[in-house]
Amino acid sequence: MAHVSGAHFASTDRWGGVSAAPYAELNLGGAVGDDPAAVRTNRERAARWLGLDPAAVVWMNQVHGKDVAVVDGPWAPGGTIPSVDAVVTARRGLALAVLTADCTPVLLADPVAGVAGAAHAGRPGLVAGVVPAVVGAMTRLGADPARIVAHLGPSVCGGCYEVPEAMRAEVAEAVPESWATTRGGTPAVDVAAGVRAQLGRTGVSAVTQSDICTLESADHFSYRRERVTGRLASYVWLEGGHAADAGEGESGR
Repeated sequence: MAHVSGAHFASTDRWGGVSAAPYAELNLGGAVGDDPAAVRTNRERAARWLGLDPAAVVWMNQVHGKDVAVVDGPWAPGGTIPSVDAVVTARRGLALAVLTADCTPVLLADPVAGVAGAAHAGRPGLVAGVVPAVVGAMTRLGADPARIVAHLGPSVCGGCYEVPEAMRAEVAEAVPESWATTRGGTPAVDVAAGVRAQLGRTGVSAVTQSDICTLESADHFSYRRERVTGRLASYVWLEGGHAADAGEGESGR
């Protein structure tokens, strides 16, 4: 877990949960075929380890797009979770969560304005523009890109994310910095490099990145390695506030 001037960033690994194989152990994804009761327990455990109220975490129904939801509290229990790939909030203490198993989780915060954002940036979302979309939504809430601090959680690295040549060309046409080659010399995409470049073009320059490649790490879930597997979660929140007052319970993908 990282702490930057009132902003908190955290990502889970796969250990310490109750899910059975192939989701062992700390699967936090609710749409991958795991036992829903195990997912609820895992989400509660992860939140409490981070000092968060499990009822004050906002999850998304991620669809590899660029839509952004502005939130001021958790979703209503039993309600529909919107199909978005980014969420932003001006409510301190409200944690925003991203689920991944190779995609790049993008966590952002402007502690001065009290605005946080989180985005799910896989290859399609990178091309669609989810990163500039989330920064734009934060700016409309009062954030200043020059003040935003960003952290990219664990994801598959450019040296491992092999793709067909035509796909590399398509992604690089939209985001040139994503062009990569695997260690074996085959075409690849570096999603995190593309995210960093897009952040820079929006004016966000304070960016840190996890050094963990999910495909290489046995301690993390990887869809490309295992196909049927769990999901990691990455969280961002700002100090202060009482987000849990906005609603009881926790649900989501």
